[in-house]
Amino acid sequence: MEAWRCVRRGYGRCVVGRGRYPMLPHHQKSLGRDWTTPWENLQRCCWNRHISSCMRWPGHYSRAPYPYFSSRHFSLNWRPPCLFESRTPFQYWNWRPDNLSQTSLIHLSSYIMNSEGDEPSSKRRKHQGAIQRHWEYMCNHNKDKTKILGDQNVDPTCEDSDNKFDFSVMSYNILSQDLLEDNSHLYRHCRRPVLHWSFRFPNILKEIKHFDADVLCLQEVQEDHYGAEIRPSLESLGYHCEYKMRTGRKPDGCAICFKHSKFALLSVNPVEFYRRDVPLLDRDNVGLVLLLQPKIPSAASPVICVANTHLLYNPRRGDIKLTQLAMLLAEISSVAHQKDGSFCPIVMCGDFNSVPGSPLYSFIKEGKLNYEGLAIGKVSGQEQSSRGQRILSIPIWPPNLGISQNCVYEVQQLPKVEKTDSDLTQTELDKTEVLVTTEKLSSNLQHHFSLSSVYSHYFPDTGIPEVTTCHSRSAITVDYIFYSAEKEDVAEQPGSEVALVGGLKLLARLSLLTEQDLWTVNGLPNENNSSDHLPLLAKFRLEL
Repeated sequence: MEAWRCVRRGYGRCVVGRGRYPMLPHHQKSLGRDWTTPWENLQRCCWNRHISSCMRWPGHYSRAPYPYFSSRHFSLNWRPPCLFESRTPFQYWNWRPDNLSQTSLIHLSSYIMNSEGDEPSSKRRKHQGAIQRHWEYMCNHNKDKTKILGDQNVDPTCEDSDNKFDFSVMSYNILSQDLLEDNSHLYRHCRRPVLHWSFRFPNILKEIKHFDADVLCLQEVQEDHYGAEIRPSLESLGYHCEYKMRTGRKPDGCAICFKHSKFALLSVNPVEFYRRDVPLLDRDNVGLVLLLQPKIPSAASPVICVANTHLLYNPRRGDIKLTQLAMLLAEISSVAHQKDGSFCPIVMCGDFNSVPGSPLYSFIKEGKLNYEGLAIGKVSGQEQSSRGQRILSIPIWPPNLGISQNCVYEVQQLPKVEKTDSDLTQTELDKTEVLVTTEKLSSNLQHHFSLSSVYSHYFPDTGIPEVTTCHSRSAITVDYIFYSAEKEDVAEQPGSEVALVGGLKLLARLSLLTEQDLWTVNGLPNENNSSDHLPLLAKFRLEL
């Protein structure tokens, strides 16, 4: 007898019902990754309702949510409940459809489309709707101590000044379609239609239009989609677009787009993290650094350096992550360096695949890191256990990379001068970066910039973590907008941060959410948010 094919776990949507019902009462057999059961037994598990109008047959594509069996609801340890033992008759055992024979087969989707009646798991909620985000404004009422005001809606134009340039920046990992399909296990909680690019791109473009940022830093931008849809659409909105595709076979990359009306492009500087001559750097991640000039009626118009990157994901390769970051910082240092030895204002965006408080994150914010004895898997903070992991080597990257421990490009050693190390000023050391021997190398990394994070990463009232990405496996913060700022004072309360005094002033940021908030709308992606990351958005002021 022909058998109906059923996915390998223990519950599914009945082909004729609207709820979730136990399946495979007797004689179930495994067939590869699937289960089979005779037609006669399976039909006893179904409600006596007409289904001829909604059957899906093998090879027939339909986006309708009914009927099909959901792979999410089965368990490898499934056992039939007593309800279906021979001693317990099932009241609908006489059910037979008029238009199906015993040899009929049904097409079973591996994607999940649950009905309103489905019970949510610990990482799923049955509620649907749009997530609510709001602007959090910062205002410098007290110049000695400027702090974020959280949810209070303070007027962002609280400081009047004619010599200012205001602009907004968005950082957004838009989720490459190829990566989505290659990692479909991360999106088992999603309804299938919301995962199609034809559904996702209009939503992404709608978000970009709505927030109308002056600068966009996009990650996971798929090359074919960029050329055919993303770039033309953004250009029609007044953006100039620059793109750097990943090296190797991965078809996505990073893009920086800016409004013609706000900026002029001075230079484009792509960064490839793959180096054939450096065995450590065998990954295809990239970065992109632009030098922009604000279009303002000023004799001495300043410049702004904008960087975008997507660092390696692998939680156990902190050595590669730190080296990629050092390469990006070296390029930023080269691009942002000014004639007087200072640096122009910097905005550094991206998916850094590291969590707040991790050594990599702390290195960005504090400008220094002693990595002696640090386990390679502890660098990004994505994994808690370091058992069996090796320790970072000293130095992390080889000398032939051409980048110093100060994260700047090394230059050829200059003629020796009659000065000791203690006699050299920091400026002289910076300008005369010399090649040092292995004996003198230390485990201390440094960079020149004073960078702050736009976001606090914790809600000040509760201490609950903010989340920038949420899918079936995790909900954490890995996306950031860092910007040039001088740190004055950091409050002890989690979630409180210095707004800024320095190159850029943070005016406002778009609020983030908790994991619980996101699961009330079925996580990410969903019907209204078409990436597994949230867009980050900040408003800055450049004092002229």
